[in-house]
Amino acid sequence: MRKINNDELTRLTVDDFKAADKMPLVVVLDNVRSSNNVGSVFRTSDALLVSKICLCGITAIPPDKEIHKTALGAENSVEWEYFKTTEEAVEILQKDGYTIIAIEQVEKSISLHDYLPAPGEKLALIFGNEVKGVQQEVVNMCDKTIEIPQFGTKHSFNIAVSAGIVLWDLFNKLKSN
Repeated sequence: MRKINNDELTRLTVDDFKAADKMPLVVVLDNVRSSNNVGSVFRTSDALLVSKICLCGITAIPPDKEIHKTALGAENSVEWEYFKTTEEAVEILQKDGYTIIAIEQVEKSISLHDYLPAPGEKLALIFGNEVKGVQQEVVNMCDKTIEIPQFGTKHSFNIAVSAGIVLWDLFNKLKSN
């Protein structure tokens, strides 16, 4: 086997990415502290054709050296918008017809494995702070919550890992819709 060179991968240009059909999905980052996590979410969102990222509260915004270090330029391809509060972003997304979903461990959450988006449904996924998770006030505004099953001794994944798991899963489910 020969490893493929980057120039052989035929990736989209930034302009082609902006013009491409995207998943009907917005990522909302609720007070994410680490710029590296934010950059990683940008990079994953680029890879999986996410429509937009909402950066809320203390979440860092581009241009930012640490975001760029992990995003590798994806902060220039994926559309993003800053909101002073996550609640403000959620209210706007609700008015735009999005189903609001927190990725969080709550009573009566839906296992990611069992969650199937409805055909044509627009989704807004909220990922929370590295220590506190999604704020309770924001969880209260959500239509649903999804939980990633875990089987070890730890109670959570890193936010960038959570985003990768959930976005990959939903990308595959939305592709088959």
